[in-house]
Amino acid sequence: MSKKIVIDPITRIEGHLRVEVELDKENVVKDAFVSGQLFRGIEVILKNRDPRDAGLLAGRICGVCTNSHFRAAVSCVEDAYSLEVPKNAEIIRDLMAMALFIQDHVVHFYHLHSLDFVDVVSALSADPHLTSKEAHNYSKKPFRNSHSHYESVMTKLQTFVDAGKLGPFSNGYWGHSEYKLSPEQNLILISHYLEALKFQTNISKAVAIFGGKTPHPQSIVVGGVTSVADMLNPQRLNDYLFIIKEAKDFIDRAYLPDMKLLSTAYRSEIKEGQGRANGNFICVGGYEFDGLTPLFSAGIIRDHNFSNIEVFDESKITEEVDRAWYDGDDHKVHYTDLNDDGTLKTEKNSDKYSWIKAPRYGGETMETGPVARVLVSYLSENNLINPFVDEFLSDTNLDLKDFSTSIGRNAARAIESSYVCEYIFKLVSNLIQNIKYYDTETWCKFDFEEMPKNTKGRVFLEVPRGILSHFVNIEDQKISNFSVIAPTTWNATPRNFDAKRGAYEEALVGIKVSDPTKPLEVLKVIHSFDPCLACAVHVIDTQGKELSKYRVKAF
Repeated sequence: MSKKIVIDPITRIEGHLRVEVELDKENVVKDAFVSGQLFRGIEVILKNRDPRDAGLLAGRICGVCTNSHFRAAVSCVEDAYSLEVPKNAEIIRDLMAMALFIQDHVVHFYHLHSLDFVDVVSALSADPHLTSKEAHNYSKKPFRNSHSHYESVMTKLQTFVDAGKLGPFSNGYWGHSEYKLSPEQNLILISHYLEALKFQTNISKAVAIFGGKTPHPQSIVVGGVTSVADMLNPQRLNDYLFIIKEAKDFIDRAYLPDMKLLSTAYRSEIKEGQGRANGNFICVGGYEFDGLTPLFSAGIIRDHNFSNIEVFDESKITEEVDRAWYDGDDHKVHYTDLNDDGTLKTEKNSDKYSWIKAPRYGGETMETGPVARVLVSYLSENNLINPFVDEFLSDTNLDLKDFSTSIGRNAARAIESSYVCEYIFKLVSNLIQNIKYYDTETWCKFDFEEMPKNTKGRVFLEVPRGILSHFVNIEDQKISNFSVIAPTTWNATPRNFDAKRGAYEEALVGIKVSDPTKPLEVLKVIHSFDPCLACAVHVIDTQGKELSKYRVKAF
């Protein structure tokens, strides 16, 4: 007889996500349904707006991915008007984006995901001297690796326990059989967890140097950027570089070694393919370094066939709503509620069960994100990335397919963070060279009144969680339609009438849950994708009654 586990909400993510898994008598997941539980209406708000305001509004889709949506919306409008952005503006936009890559990956692992692997209570019994020795197994110069430092961390943890105020460490499944790290290994990662709190503050400053502020930067405008004074100020450039240098030090001496530690401790789990989806990967590439060499290569992989990298073709992308809470070609909202017992309506192939729409590439579900970028770029013989991948695989004795697992997704993020830092240094050098030879342009002048009254544009960007695409239709110089397909839309897609599972659902099928009352294995898989559900724009009470209506006049 099958059992059902409902986790609602999934915590340590952005937004509201619900997961229901069906277990067989051996507690193996035989089916899974993932549901986005809040409606995103920014596209509706954007209608009838001035296209030049698209970035400031679209940036509010999310409180984490603000810069990504901001830039995508602006670039989408620039595509509609065929505007060529000055190279300096592109570099500054890239510097902001790359800093966000680093921040997102580090914060994701340590503060959103690491507690699926780290038993906090176990760290209290660690030996600080043995911990220091253990750290040297994964790095020649481990980060903050001293006996006194580890003793300090243990004292801080013990203070939390004695006070009964565990804060972020409360409500964990401490002592769970799936935790495989030794007390010393747990202490290493808890030490880096605390250090990463400082890290995320500093790296946010790097985004703000050129963005004006973060979250919700405001320096990107249609045609370029406004942060000219920051670009021309040597001190501001130096401040940015100093932060990135510190970030790279943490990544190379803490983050990457921690991935090697996990890859060793959880090797059997990796080789079993736990958390592996269907092997379909999509990457649109981008971030050209010298006008020729992209940081990420574009391509399509199907069914883990690494011998055939297909050319990306945007015309093969479709977005369906068969089992999402929308109806018709205009995708109007059509919410059908839950079953009487509070579970999702998933018994019929036509039941709708998620606010997330269903993008497909050539009719297939795809996985996007760091693993897709690493695999496609590596197999495309991208010389910017391949040395970093080769070194990690050599140090861990893993294979390329091992990235297509829960732990492999984390490893891909760490590798990506390291080579993104290298790219940043080269970008800043390019910017300085431009300024040195009197190229200080940051905006392409255009007369909005002379722009086409009716046009359309689109953009495809690689952002921390994967592909982000924005589409705009402009009629009579107003936005008539705006559409967004975010990375999590690809990975958390519901199935259509064809019953094909998305990456989240496929990755859950086949895993064994040792204790259904503490489904750590389910959380481990879901968190490995770094879910980012878009923020809601409506309010309901617990009975589902409408509280208020708001009308915002468009000028």
